[in-house]
Amino acid sequence: MAEPRHFSLLRSFRLADFLTLGNAACGVAAVFCAIAFARDGALAWFFAAAALAPAAFAFDVFDGKVARSRHAHSAFGRELDSLADVISFGVAPAALGFAAGLAGALDWVVLIYFVGCGVSRLARFNVTADALAQGGDKVRYFEGTPIPTSVVLVALLALAAWHGRLGDAIPGGAWAIGPLTLHPFVLLYAVSGSLMISKTLRIPKW
Repeated sequence: MAEPRHFSLLRSFRLADFLTLGNAACGVAAVFCAIAFARDGALAWFFAAAALAPAAFAFDVFDGKVARSRHAHSAFGRELDSLADVISFGVAPAALGFAAGLAGALDWVVLIYFVGCGVSRLARFNVTADALAQGGDKVRYFEGTPIPTSVVLVALLALAAWHGRLGDAIPGGAWAIGPLTLHPFVLLYAVSGSLMISKTLRIPKW
């Protein structure tokens, strides 16, 4: 009986995978910055968190370009990319929204929904990528909006912060729904998440 083949983590890494880890590092740092802002209210932390979103996006773009140029696609790389994207474009924007003032009970529900949509969208992509590639080495289109589009939400939060519109002053104000609170701004997260999991929306892959 043949011995099971052991998976060597270090040997599985390619240059593109290290760029993907850069993406994940930006996402984790953004979460830490959001927590630091919530702790002491220093806007520098908030802007640092917002700036890490486009940095993560740059890593996300370049890891794909490097993988294609070096013909280094792998199932490991695809899974690693998805996990990094969940952090940088799912959890980090939700954490920044919470720190910005979207902290009502119903806001929590929407932010959790947003992250859940991102996770589901990436899982669906991973299991359908081969079929969508139609025999090629590149997926031809996205079903639903890609999760990195959440950088738009981060940009809107950064704009609100620039104008001093965080916390109780967040654009849209707050709605009291019985004993619960909902900030209308958080509905942008609901829209973003819903577009991610759409089956009818097809976007050509760059």
